[in-house]
Amino acid sequence: MDTNRLSKKMAAALNDQITEEANAAQIYLSYGAWAAGEGYNGIARFLFRHAEEERNHMMKVLEYIIKRGGAVKLAAIAAPPDNPNNIGSCFGKIYEHEVSNTKMIYVLVKKCMEEEDWATWNFLQWFVKEQTEEETFAMNLVDKVKLAGNEKSGNNAMYILDRDMDSATGEVASATDVTAVNP
Repeated sequence: MDTNRLSKKMAAALNDQITEEANAAQIYLSYGAWAAGEGYNGIARFLFRHAEEERNHMMKVLEYIIKRGGAVKLAAIAAPPDNPNNIGSCFGKIYEHEVSNTKMIYVLVKKCMEEEDWATWNFLQWFVKEQTEEETFAMNLVDKVKLAGNEKSGNNAMYILDRDMDSATGEVASATDVTAVNP
């Protein structure tokens, strides 16, 4: 008895998303290693934590495919892009990657609507919300570097940014959690 509840196209698209999430983890890992090599250990630890979050996203999609009776087909991931030139460039590249990943999620959502695959549509709503948070998080990183003065800043500003990033979670408060008391 065939228990697969995913169309071939949907299964292929979800498997592509697994690869995309693995690629995102690789990028964060690579940039974290670069930051550590540049002496930004706090930023490195922050990026390493985020690499693990991206890996968790990958596993979330993988487990969904299995639960729907589909076949997981892992693919090789590309080498990460070249190292950034500075922290501003690093965070800018992260933002660009998050926007690209959001577009891929939207393609998946559209495919769900076309196929009337409401279970997968419902599953992907978590990723839609997550990508909104990821883009906001990446924009905040870019803004922090701008506030610190980017590569024109003194060592003190970058030291403080590095120290602050060591304890940052990368989580963004959702609008439903924001209040006048807790902006």
